[in-house]
Amino acid sequence: MTKLTKNRKLALEKIDAGKQYPIEEAANLVKEVTNTKFDASVDIDVRLGVDPRKANQMVRGVVTLPNGTGKETKVLVLCTPDKEEEAKAAGADYVGLDEYIDKIKEGWTDVDVIITMPSVMAKVGALGRILGPRGLMPNPKSGTVTMDIAKAVSEVKAGKIDFKVDKYGIIHSTVGKVSFSPDKLAENVREFVGNIIKLKPSAAKGTYIKSIALSSTMSPGIRVEPKSVEV
Repeated sequence: MTKLTKNRKLALEKIDAGKQYPIEEAANLVKEVTNTKFDASVDIDVRLGVDPRKANQMVRGVVTLPNGTGKETKVLVLCTPDKEEEAKAAGADYVGLDEYIDKIKEGWTDVDVIITMPSVMAKVGALGRILGPRGLMPNPKSGTVTMDIAKAVSEVKAGKIDFKVDKYGIIHSTVGKVSFSPDKLAENVREFVGNIIKLKPSAAKGTYIKSIALSSTMSPGIRVEPKSVEV
């Protein structure tokens, strides 16, 4: 059995495992129980009443968090030469095409988001077996395959994130940092969950938002009262 650390024990003592906390209280609590020396990420887990094995109950979307994620997102733009300056001006970290495709084939994937344009998707599509499992494959639905490269880069840098329900019916995402104020964390959570609610499949029956939990990188999970995040 793993022995509880002093900090972990103190954190668990502050959390009532059977209670659902209003979002502002949960956001404040996640800050209280986090004792890392670094600025830990704050993560959310939303359990949905859907069957992801059925195509008509898949939940996937994008959201721009009003206060960003607090994380520096590394963006690679795969584009033709005429779009390179546009991508660089918008803040892309890496810009190019063939040289980066070769690097990826050799195993390099040190980026968070890849943005490309329709005319080069044939080349990018060949990287599917590498990028797919890492969640890096560009997709028109998430706005990462577009002719408006500048807008796509700017949105990602501002905190736009792609989310998708997993095979267990749970959506996981980062919604900020422990250094954020409780109000900013709560605002990000409301925006995130609000977008999930808008995407409720018509085929989903019964309770849609089954549970919400907030946690930091090293903290226990804190249950959030679903009604407190509904806008």
